Amino acid sequence: MELDCLIVDDEPLALDLMESYVKRTPFLKLAGRCSSALEALQTLRENPVRLIFLDIQMPGLNGLELSRVVDKEVKVIFTTAFEQYALEGFRVDALDYLLKPISYPEFLKSAQKALLWFGKELEKPELEADCIFVKSEYKLVKVELNRICYIEGLKDYVKIYLENVLQPVVSLISMKSLEEVLPSCFLRVHRSYIVNLHRITLVERNRIVFGKTHIPISDSCKDKFMEFINRRTIVH
Repeated sequence: MELDCLIVDDEPLALDLMESYVKRTPFLKLAGRCSSALEALQTLRENPVRLIFLDIQMPGLNGLELSRVVDKEVKVIFTTAFEQYALEGFRVDALDYLLKPISYPEFLKSAQKALLWFGKELEKPELEADCIFVKSEYKLVKVELNRICYIEGLKDYVKIYLENVLQPVVSLISMKSLEEVLPSCFLRVHRSYIVNLHRITLVERNRIVFGKTHIPISDSCKDKFMEFINRRTIVH
């Protein structure tokens, strides 16, 4: 398996070093190098990658801020000279953290961690088809994916609302864990809601309407949701 990657750093010497490390690593393929987070955003739009080696301390948009807006499927390995950013880096779900000056053995260890992570992802069973099983009241309940309208997150548990079923399925599971196994037709539109895009019939005033329930679309999720809607909107 080969991982396409992007390196982002505002220091030319650091970029050169990271590029040399990438080229020494057989399973990495360099897709580009950027000297700012804004340049990286543009590059990612034109040439998506699976892995970013990302400096944190950069002028304008910094690495932490960039990591929050890239696609959730993209994994980030932070590179920085400031150790105090380590905790914050893992809060944004970074795959690893490299402290400058970075040696090649340290770089290779992080790159191998990325290879292992993506290898496990490839081994995941496909869930696009039919169902999942969730624990509810000491039982395993089969939930057909195409019957899910939306999912509501409430602290440590979720409510799964199904078509033509009055009571939701309640399960002690986090929204993040559930989101990771759901297929691409499910989209998080708010901190507390995931919707089945195939079940949407009405959008009104930045809200998705399911009967008497109005689900808000948060600003952080709006662009991805509107991208889906715009692709299916007929303009006269």
